[in-house]
Order: sequence, then C-alpha cells, then structure tokens
Amino acid sequence: MGDSEGSEQIDAGGFLSNFTEDRSYSAAIAITVAIAVPLVLSLVSSGKKKVKQRGVPVEVSGEPGLAMRNVRSNKLVDVPWEGATTMAALFEQSCEKNSQHRCLGTRKLIDRSFVTGSDGRKFEKLHLGEYQWQTFGEIFKRVCYFASGLINLGHDPDTRIAIFSDTRAEWLIAFQGCFRQNITVVTIYASLGDDALIHSLNETKVSTLICDSKLMKKVATVSSSLTTVKNVIYFESDNTEALNNIGDWKISSFSEVEKMGQNNPVNARLPIKKDIAVIMYTSGSTGLPKGVMMTHGNVVATAAAVMTVIPGIGTNDVYLAYLPLAHIFELAAETVMITAGTSIGYGSALTLIDTSNKIKKGTVGDASVLKPTLMASVPAILDRVRDGVVKKVEEKGGLTTKLFNIAYKRRLLAVDGSWLGAWGLEKLLWDALVFKKIRSVLGGQIRFMLCGGAPLAADTQRFINVCIGAPIGQGYGLTETCAGAAFSEADDNAVGRVGPPLPCVYIKLVSWDEGGYLTSDKPMPRGEVVVGGFSVTAGYFNNEEKTNEVYKVDESGMRWFYTGDIGRFHPDGCLEIIDRKKDIVKLQHGEYISLGKVEAALASSKYVESVMLHADPFHSYCVALVVPARQVLEQWAQSAGIPYNDFTDLCGKKETVSEVQQSLTKAGKEAKLDKFELPAKIKLMPDPWTPESGLVTAALKLKREQLKAKFKDDLQKLYG
Repeated sequence: MGDSEGSEQIDAGGFLSNFTEDRSYSAAIAITVAIAVPLVLSLVSSGKKKVKQRGVPVEVSGEPGLAMRNVRSNKLVDVPWEGATTMAALFEQSCEKNSQHRCLGTRKLIDRSFVTGSDGRKFEKLHLGEYQWQTFGEIFKRVCYFASGLINLGHDPDTRIAIFSDTRAEWLIAFQGCFRQNITVVTIYASLGDDALIHSLNETKVSTLICDSKLMKKVATVSSSLTTVKNVIYFESDNTEALNNIGDWKISSFSEVEKMGQNNPVNARLPIKKDIAVIMYTSGSTGLPKGVMMTHGNVVATAAAVMTVIPGIGTNDVYLAYLPLAHIFELAAETVMITAGTSIGYGSALTLIDTSNKIKKGTVGDASVLKPTLMASVPAILDRVRDGVVKKVEEKGGLTTKLFNIAYKRRLLAVDGSWLGAWGLEKLLWDALVFKKIRSVLGGQIRFMLCGGAPLAADTQRFINVCIGAPIGQGYGLTETCAGAAFSEADDNAVGRVGPPLPCVYIKLVSWDEGGYLTSDKPMPRGEVVVGGFSVTAGYFNNEEKTNEVYKVDESGMRWFYTGDIGRFHPDGCLEIIDRKKDIVKLQHGEYISLGKVEAALASSKYVESVMLHADPFHSYCVALVVPARQVLEQWAQSAGIPYNDFTDLCGKKETVSEVQQSLTKAGKEAKLDKFELPAKIKLMPDPWTPESGLVTAALKLKREQLKAKFKDDLQKLYG
C-alpha cells in the first residue's frame, strides 16, 4: 500500500541494513564452504516418504459429498477444558489459572511529534518506550469493574454495545467486560465508511458505543443519522478535540466507567453457550456489510481447536497483536492466546518494526522491544516483507547478493526436505552470516506464524520459512465459520494448502456440476467447500433470506455453511482452495476464466502492488487494473532513462505500461496460465487501494464491485 499516513506499510528493506555491512571476507569463506559441503557430506536419500495422514473421510448427514475430519479426534472438539463453555467462563478460568502471569502489555508513549514531508503533508512520529504489563489477575479485575461500570452508566443490559476502534488492550477488556453482563458486542472495522457505520449501528439498535478517541470525529459527522445510541465511551488519548461536537449523547471515558464499577460493583449476569456473543460486521466485497451472529460456543470451539494445532503453546509464549480485532482472524487468535495463558503485547502496523512509518528516528519498533514468539499476519504483509528483503539484496549486489542467494537456496533445500546436509552445522553457518540479521527485525524469537485472511503465495511461504526460520500455520476460515475451518500444521512443509479440517468441524466437498468441479474428479476430489460443526455461526443478523441461502441444517441437527469456495482434498486429507464460484466468468468464445487464480499469479510480478482482473462475457479477452509498486517502478524508470513529472505521469507512459505488461505476461506463463487468461490490455493506477478508500477490505481483499464502479470508465476504455 502507499506511504500515506493512514496506510499500513512495513519497510522491509530495513531488514538487511545491518546484514549488508562489510562482510566480504565472511562471504568468501561462506561461498567456499557452500561449494565444499556437498563434496564432503553425502546426500541422504530416504526413499519414498511415507505420507502422514492429517485428515480422514467421515460419514455425515446432509447433501451428498466427500467429508473429512481431523485425524486427531474421532469426536468434534467444542471446549478447551470442561466447564469453559462460554467466552466469559473461558476468560475467568484462564485468569484464575494464570493470575500471576503477565497478560496484556502496551508500550509507554514518551513523545509525539510531527514532520513535514516534501509534499507539505504532516506525518506523526512516535517515541515509544518499554511495554507496561498487567497480569491476568489484574486484567480480570478491570474486566469486572468495566462490566459493573456499564450498568452504573445506565446501559440497558438487554441492548447491544458496539466497539469501533483500532486494536488495543482496552478493546479486549471492554469486549470481555460486556460478556460479564451477557451483553452482545457489535464489532465494526475502524476503516469502515460512513454509510456502513450508520447501517451497522442502526440495524443492531446499539445503545452504547465504545470508541477510539481519534475516531470520535468520524462518529460526530454521522451522529445525526444514528437513531439508538445514547452513551459513548471513549478510549483515552491526548486527541479529544472531537468530544465537544458530539451532540446530546452521554460521554464518558473508559477509565471513568471502570471507576464507577469499582466503586459500585454489580453482580455478574453470565451467558450460556448458545447466547450470541458477537455480531461481527464483515467489510464485505459487495454492498453494505452483513452482521454475522456468533454464539459463545462458536468462538470457544475455534479457540479449543486451534490450541491443538500450535505446538507447545503456553505461558512462555509472547504474542504480538496488531491486526484489527474487529476481524475474526485476530479476534480468534487473541482468544487462543488468552486460553493458553500467553502474554499479548499490543502494537500497530505503523509501529511494527524499526523502520515503520510512525516510528521516530532513534526509537525501535514493537517487535524489537517485545521479541514475540508467536505472530499473526495476512499475506499482503508477508508479501511486502519478501519484496523488501529481495529489493535490498539486489541493491547491494556483489558478494552480498551471492551470499544471500546461496544461503537461501541451501536452506530452501532443507525446508523442502531434499538436502539434509543443509541442517546441522551448515544451518548454523547460514543463520549466523545471513538470516540472524533478517530475523532480528521481528525480534529474533519467532517460532510459529499464523497466516490467514487470504491465500498465501507459495514463494512467500517458503521465503518466510527460510528467512524468518519459522513454520507458518496457514488457516482457512470465514467470519461465518468463526475463522475455524482448516489449519495447516507446524510439521507440514507443503505449500499452497490450508491443512486438514480443524478438530471442531467437518469439511465436505459438494460437486458443482456447472463449474465442472466434481467429487469424482481424479487424481483429487473437487467441489464446493462446505463446513459443518461447532464453529459454524448462527447466521446473518436481520437477514433471514441470505441466512437460508448459505446455511443448512441436516437431519442430525448439524449446521453447515456453504462457502462458495472451490477446493480439493489431497491424499493426506489436507484441503487446497483452488477457485471461487463467484470469480468464474465465461468469455465470449466459451472459455472459463477464474479471476482470483489469475490475480494470484499476476501478483508475483515485482511491479504489482495490487491487481484486479476484469473479464466481460461479451469480449474474448480480459483486461486488468494494476496498482504498481511505486519504488520498483521508479527505479526501473531511472535505470531505463525514462523522464517523468510525477508518478501519475510515469504510470501513463506507453513505455511503462509495456514494461509492466511484459512482466505480467512472464508471471502468467510461469504460473502456466492459458493465453486467454493473460490480460490483453492494462491500465496503471497511481493511487493505492486501501481499506480507507473503500476499495479493499480490512483483510486487503479486493472489493470487486466497488472497484468496477469507481473505474467503470477506465475499464470501458480498455475494451474500446
């Protein structure tokens, strides 16, 4: 994404700033060793490897298809331990077990300043200190105080509360506090547009809004359209300028509500398993967002299942939280951490590493201070990490580039399991000379990464395996399945797959005859992915028609969700997502084109930051809108001697379009795309697509309909 103040950006180029210092002597030694090692060590051949079975077929009721379950459990998992049936019970019991262990941490803000960019815009810079921690026992007290404070404030416990804020410790405290009074929480992305914000709050008849103080200005602008809000609770900061223009609502700070509850405690009114815990508004790729109703049992089941997948998770782990808590991926991840007694340190995408946009010079990023062992990410961020490192290596050239390339190839052989000599002493050599410096950017202690929200490219997955030195648990799930569907395991080195079903669900493939995906297909059965089990949510709020369209209950009472995704089962029971029903378009001459598949292939071009393929049934070819990677494109222009006035001018030049299109064609051919799948014409879009612009979701997925509407004229010209 772009370099604007509100954008999420990680300067991965900073990864190699220390690595590339004078290392010519070490590089020469390493290259010599790398050449000599294969002559000294024998290649260990283990013959044909035995496939580890991760999922097994299971007989289930409902629509005919091929169903799988996790091999770990004959019976679906719904709780992490006996008695933890709701979010409130789970949190209380975990706090009791881990009362003295540190729970939530936030960095101390030492100073805030602003710098002016070359274009006259002001950018905020933060000087941040160490993490300040509170224990599980202390956090539980705050949750109880806040829960009592809500009632003292006058909130009707039978009405809903919404949280509209960026991720922070108080978000989670407020969230858990609501459950102590069995209050349903409505979660809303901080980047949601005005219309969607009004729709979400009015549709659910929210009476109390919990808000980040910096978002109060946005709330104030729509206040006259909100029909049911009576109370506003804001998270404190030094930015409270909008509090004076908020209308007739009762305004309270978070600490004031806590104090009310501490002085006047109220008995808890605890939920049961089937009660609705969360109405989560998806950012949606079409139209107004839909509110997904999650029961307490849904969220707990997902946490219980993921606990079985992350190896050795517990109180010795530290988790870095920076993704939106209003997204089910981060909410589920933090629930897992609470369940395991893991410490959660809060950061942000703009302060994540030492070179992040908001980090003041001389201050280090969140990861450097926290040194997390566990971390979640979305593919877009990992792609930027990979691209940044590669770019920095290429810039250095010479022995630095040779050393990195040899180290990478040798370690890649080890990860793939094809060269055991690349473990042991040789691994220590490469780690010391090359990868230690790269890993230090994320604190140097990462042992497992969770990835979700969108498909992860195979080359990015391998890059992280090698350079960060950690396995990636690639998850597949939707808001409608409470993030709990499939999850790849730590010892599974395969790429492009999302693992076996989580132990809380069954996954079934149902034939889609029209699209040509059948469970009888060879060598692997294919079909629409249908998820059934404890994590399948209760449906869409106030939308029975849509609920009945995609949720089904079979004769045994099991609830199934029809995802619209197309998948296939590998022989070991792991799922691979290969297509999406809505993304398939038939061209004029009858060829079917999968937009998502082609976009994933084109995104591997070094020039691509974002890409949207467009196919029209009335034409025999497709076209594409491309947001180019600005720094890469400007470097090309400089080396090619292309003069330009500004980036918009550069994007409009014929030479630039030709260069990018050639790169897309090369990427498409490497991915074995057919000729008709390659865009015949492209247009370069100079402005990045961000959640704030409404063109991508908070998980950075394309909002295809919004993009088509906004760039309707551009698309028509491409076909003209």
